[in-house]
Amino acid sequence: MKLDELIEYLKYDDLINFKDVEISGISYNSKTTKKGDIFICLVGEHTDGHEYAKMAIENGAAALLAQHKIEGVKVPQVIVDSTRHKIADIADRFYSRPSLGINLIGITGTNGKTTVTHLIQKIFEENQEKCALIGTLGYKLSSNSEYRDAKHTTPQAPELQATLRMIKDVEKIDNVVMEVSSHALEQNRVGGCRFNGAVLTNLTQDHLDYHITMENYFKAKALLFEHLTEGDFAVINLDDEYGQKFLSVVPEGVRKFTYGVKNTADIMAKDIEFSLNGAEFKLLINGEEHNVNLHMNGMFSVYNVLAAVSSAVAMGIDIKIALKALQNVHGVAGRFEIVNKKPLVIVDYAHTPDGLENVLKSAREITPKDGKLICLFGCGGDRDATKRPKMGAIAQKLSDKIIITSDNPRSEDPQQIITDIIAGLQSVSPDKVTVEPDRGEAIALLKTIAENNDVVIIAGKGHEDYQILKDKTIHFDDREQARKVFAGSVI
Repeated sequence: MKLDELIEYLKYDDLINFKDVEISGISYNSKTTKKGDIFICLVGEHTDGHEYAKMAIENGAAALLAQHKIEGVKVPQVIVDSTRHKIADIADRFYSRPSLGINLIGITGTNGKTTVTHLIQKIFEENQEKCALIGTLGYKLSSNSEYRDAKHTTPQAPELQATLRMIKDVEKIDNVVMEVSSHALEQNRVGGCRFNGAVLTNLTQDHLDYHITMENYFKAKALLFEHLTEGDFAVINLDDEYGQKFLSVVPEGVRKFTYGVKNTADIMAKDIEFSLNGAEFKLLINGEEHNVNLHMNGMFSVYNVLAAVSSAVAMGIDIKIALKALQNVHGVAGRFEIVNKKPLVIVDYAHTPDGLENVLKSAREITPKDGKLICLFGCGGDRDATKRPKMGAIAQKLSDKIIITSDNPRSEDPQQIITDIIAGLQSVSPDKVTVEPDRGEAIALLKTIAENNDVVIIAGKGHEDYQILKDKTIHFDDREQARKVFAGSVI
């Protein structure tokens, strides 16, 4: 594509050394820049791409997208107000606006995004339609295919647009369901994407190290709904504290669907019962009742199913087909995943106060009267520290015993993170609270602490198979560790 064509609709401040050169790719990492790329000088939290522009040119960059003039270079420079926001426009244009040819559904919220995307993908397939999924675990072209890796919940714009183009043209898939993080919305990583529908799971405290306030967090999430247009659909959790606020930002002409358990919504669940085998409830929709039997457990699973069912209704998929798909789902990797049965050991991704509370309440529902509920968890380093004491208080309130350990400490001292968690405890009685900074050793302790009738929640990392330390990242999988510890137990 010629540079002139690439920037035809781009709002820019200045053109320097302009030549209508051929652009063969998009790069924002000087080390991987190839001949013919346009190099985007991204300004991040820790690095400034402008400092690497000359290196990118040495590696073959044919043009630059920058926020100010780079002195001493001869290639064309397109000067814009924000490269971080304009990279999405460039990527969308370079890949010929792939989302326009796709039924693209965006799922946002603090918790539940991954599960809801998987459920919607299953519904499409039960309806004899192909559906690709993009999210935390990577992207996959069908529910039976392997994940292909992704570095963020929502990829950076060039990778995202390239993936959408591949899904449409190479794989011939017309439906895509995608997790959309608050970071991706605020940083415009999904800029150019034409969403046909948006789904809100919930909004609770997370990422305040980045957004600072809940209002900013809400505003970032709300962008997904504000950009919908007439004929699109919005699915909102009416029980969520921010539900009404999200409804208020949905534009005129967009079809609204609400779901809930507590408040009167378009689609509701009632008479909910939990057992070791899963959840049962009655689904109310359009004056009709449907009996639902899930292999998934917990109230959060009920909400996730309601979000997926509401999306199916919004897209005109038969409710019976949707329910058949959902009743055959046995869960998502690292989400309330059972790795041992006696004691019952469950690994879950819960890493926020609300997420931990939901998981522990769900675990309590299936804890035998003569059994204890044990929670092993930590908190991530270089992230919102205010949630640490809150998670400590929640774990102590809802569990019989807690083991506090490391999560992904990153550059922080693991012991300081643990100290922050302990600040939220009412007491640190050794028969109720155990501290072991080494996560592997903490999980090993469960062998001596947990008895056959106990339920153990290992929270925080879920599907992750790594641990981020101060100076390195190591292989670490809660599920693998727990299976090793309880090898030979009844499963």
